[in-house]
Amino acid sequence: MAPKAITSPVPISWYPTLSVLMLAIGLVITGSFFNYEATTSRRNRSLAKELFTEAVASIFLDFGSLFLLLSCGAYV
Repeated sequence: MAPKAITSPVPISWYPTLSVLMLAIGLVITGSFFNYEATTSRRNRSLAKELFTEAVASIFLDFGSLFLLLSCGAYV
């Protein structure tokens, strides 16, 4: 039995759109995090909210960067 070729679960034509969308969402969340840090006093900050916001922004920026590299032809 011949082995099957490995294919992407996401169509290649979607890579540029996904990269722009995910990078934009990640940058908006990062901006809201910086706004939260600048406008909230130290006594009113929540560590859980900060960690959650950082994690979500990081995930979107990571996948956005991955799809940007894939759309440019740098297969990682």
